[in-house]
Amino acid sequence: MPPRKRAPKKSKSGPAQKKKRPVSPGHAFEKLVAIMARLRSPNGCPWDREQSHSTLRTYLIEEAYEVLDALDSGDDAKFADELGDLLLQVLFHAQIAAEENRFAIHDVIRAIHDKMIRRHPHVFGTTRAKTSAEVLRNWELLKREERRASSNSSSLEKQPDSILDGVPRTLPALLEGFQLTRKAARVGFDWESTEGIFAKLEEEAAELREALKSSPTSGTKSESTSRSESEMGDILFAAVNLARFLKIDPELALKKSNQKFSRRFREMERLAREQGTPFQNVPRPQMESLWEKSKFSDPE
Repeated sequence: MPPRKRAPKKSKSGPAQKKKRPVSPGHAFEKLVAIMARLRSPNGCPWDREQSHSTLRTYLIEEAYEVLDALDSGDDAKFADELGDLLLQVLFHAQIAAEENRFAIHDVIRAIHDKMIRRHPHVFGTTRAKTSAEVLRNWELLKREERRASSNSSSLEKQPDSILDGVPRTLPALLEGFQLTRKAARVGFDWESTEGIFAKLEEEAAELREALKSSPTSGTKSESTSRSESEMGDILFAAVNLARFLKIDPELALKKSNQKFSRRFREMERLAREQGTPFQNVPRPQMESLWEKSKFSDPE
């Protein structure tokens, strides 16, 4: 007679217990590193073997944006999946560098590990930081000291170091402006309230109007046209500064507005088709009516 089965013990937290996840990611990470190495090996994947740091640049940017899109979706499975794709790009670059005997993934990990210790003296040292603002201020000052220590101090042509050092000039203009103002704000160069920034926006808008009055309506780009471009840039810079002050990422905010405009415009086109008229043939006043209808069907 088979032994009598005992009834399973009830969980204190409820009838169904979630499967425990591994505490350490070490083994899984090592397996992923091994997969990347295999893909780049002579018997690996032809496409992966052909890639270089340069050819992977686009994918690194694309994966970062896909992570942001997944974050906004609220889908944790998608979010985790896209984070994995981004992590793969880090491993890809590290593997290429390892093959060229420059550095490997363990150097990447050690560098960020040591940096986190070094940049958090209020946690791992004796420095005190009671607020986030103090933490960020210390962070920028520490970065400045690190850059000074790693630079060639014997160079006579070396430019004086700046708080703004480290903002890549290759960034998209919107993100570059955001990073520049954020770095300046971390050391105290910031507006006291939004009112000052709104006043700045109004000031820049007035200056753009003045520039437009003197701009030619046709012909080659002139000094007045260049001034209009400059004033337009000042308005955008002030808007980025306002977004940063409000703790809003201007890139994400504009991306959402772009998507909203796209949805509403496509709805306008659909409504025009329902009326039997190609959208490009719709009179301008009627376009406004279609726009209002699209806004009603797609509220904020």
